[in-house]
Amino acid sequence: MSRPFDLVVFDWDGTVVDSTAMIARCIQKAAADLGLGVPTLERANHVIGLGLQDALSAAVPDLLPERVDAFSARYRHHYFAVEQDIVLFDGIRELLVALTESGSQLAVATGKSRRGLDRAFGATGLGMFFSASRCADETQPKPHPAMLHELSDELAIPAQRMVMIGDTTHDLAMARSAGAASIGVTYGAHPREQLVALGPLALVENVGELRPWLLPR
Repeated sequence: MSRPFDLVVFDWDGTVVDSTAMIARCIQKAAADLGLGVPTLERANHVIGLGLQDALSAAVPDLLPERVDAFSARYRHHYFAVEQDIVLFDGIRELLVALTESGSQLAVATGKSRRGLDRAFGATGLGMFFSASRCADETQPKPHPAMLHELSDELAIPAQRMVMIGDTTHDLAMARSAGAASIGVTYGAHPREQLVALGPLALVENVGELRPWLLPR
């Protein structure tokens, strides 16, 4: 039995953990705190996964550069207040165990900061499953392909043997630019019709549907 892919790269928010609605609401609250135009939930959802500057430019276009730090502080205030309520999507831990036992290497490519991802690894206990990770404050953020190129180089696995799992067009566009396959999950931030336009290998509605695409057969 052969593995479909040697390296499975997961996005984090909206793919591994059920956090998209919470993040979007924190963006809205931070904007309101500073008297800025409050983005719709749709707009706030759309920027999840991007690097900080790109996300703020798209979600809160009237935010002046000199107020970015203040906005970030208010966002963190609201996020930290609810962070402990974030839960894993059903079946994700079991999938990571099965992939590890099958011999696949696992990695994370996320719009979170390194500090944020390390905190999430500690809170969920999932860090032990991942051989490598890249965050938006360490390299070019999504949808630039740098994260996947760097993971490929670090783990010595070519892009042709890699698949990116994500809930946003940013994830799927990154994979396409890197020459990697992608699978879109429709339970996160971006709607199915936006994901399908990026040409993923598959679209799945829950974690269970990922298994036949990733495990040896």
